[in-house]
Amino acid sequence: MRYAITNGTILSPRDKLRGGTVVVEDGKILGIHAERIEVPDAQNIDAAGGYIAPGFIDLHVHGGGGCDFMDGTAEAFLTIAAMHARHGTTAMVPTTLTAETESLLRTLDAYESAHRQNSSGATFLGMHLEGPYFALSQRGAQDPRYIRNPDPDQYEAILAHSSAITRWSAAPELPGAIEFGLRLREKGIVAAIAHTDALYDEVLAAYQSGYSLVTHLYSAMSGVTRRNAFRYAGVIESALLLDLDVEIIGDGIHVPAPLLQLVYKVKGPDRIALITDAMRAAGMPEGPSTLGALDGGLPVIVEDGVAKLSDRSAFAGSVATMDRAVRNMVQLGGVSLADTVRMASSTPARIMGVADRKGSLDTGKDADLVILDATLEVTMTMIAGSIVHDTRAVPTLP
Repeated sequence: MRYAITNGTILSPRDKLRGGTVVVEDGKILGIHAERIEVPDAQNIDAAGGYIAPGFIDLHVHGGGGCDFMDGTAEAFLTIAAMHARHGTTAMVPTTLTAETESLLRTLDAYESAHRQNSSGATFLGMHLEGPYFALSQRGAQDPRYIRNPDPDQYEAILAHSSAITRWSAAPELPGAIEFGLRLREKGIVAAIAHTDALYDEVLAAYQSGYSLVTHLYSAMSGVTRRNAFRYAGVIESALLLDLDVEIIGDGIHVPAPLLQLVYKVKGPDRIALITDAMRAAGMPEGPSTLGALDGGLPVIVEDGVAKLSDRSAFAGSVATMDRAVRNMVQLGGVSLADTVRMASSTPARIMGVADRKGSLDTGKDADLVILDATLEVTMTMIAGSIVHDTRAVPTLP
């Protein structure tokens, strides 16, 4: 199928092209034109004066539409991928929670099956294992029963079981964490710092050993602390200082407006990836829900636009979608739409090593794109040249 997308502002890597044309054919972007052109044998897509943007890439997502990846079924994966595609996500990195090894292996197996079947949801870019190598003091909503120090016997068995792992989050101050980071780098897996009480020297050692990303900045990590009257920089300050990439939960609650503005001012759009960190209740009504697998997961309550532990003592995950993250960064963070879209597309594509084919509207890349209206609501999502979501008004005949 050939498409010509017109009557919108194209958010290309180099410029805003008002009134231009994006030509799509055979799942790829065939051309980007600064003006409206006639494309023979093409189906025209009218952007209705909105924005034509690259599809969003979510590096950290646990679920949505009533399902969680830890449910361990291909059906759960496909449901989540389809739900988030309706909100502009064209590629994602499914994320686990800390769990027993058997549960992690079952989820990896489900990924393999879903990856083969996925034809109408966000493309899968490999699995993100979040844990189990965390600081117990910074566990957040992670199940403390399974938190442990990096164990070569365990992680080597997991790595041998599946080649689907593309990122893994751990606390770098734990015994064995540096060796673990070196092993991940050797395997070409993105090593990320998460759920940690590390101080600057420990973060620096991790950075020098291959850790390149900070998982959900500000959440479940140390800031400036005092020990024996002396102040020490924590993970937050280290992430801002070092050339580490950071991801930000874009629900406007985990990271409020002043911190969104601070991170943007310090790191800039090429070091920030917007994420949802969404759990199963994303896209569902507020009320009781479960974090993790339905069988043995953690009961939570969804209210005020966020998931909380049942005693309301802490957040238990986001219910955001990527379009909400984009709107929040523009409206709360005061960031331009062009820079915000970079944080939702090209920066995560680079982090995951897929920038050669995804993350921007460029000739030859995958035809993953979204149309946003003036309020930044998604009206159409296209993945690999196929329209998987479309709410644009269709004119009726008189």
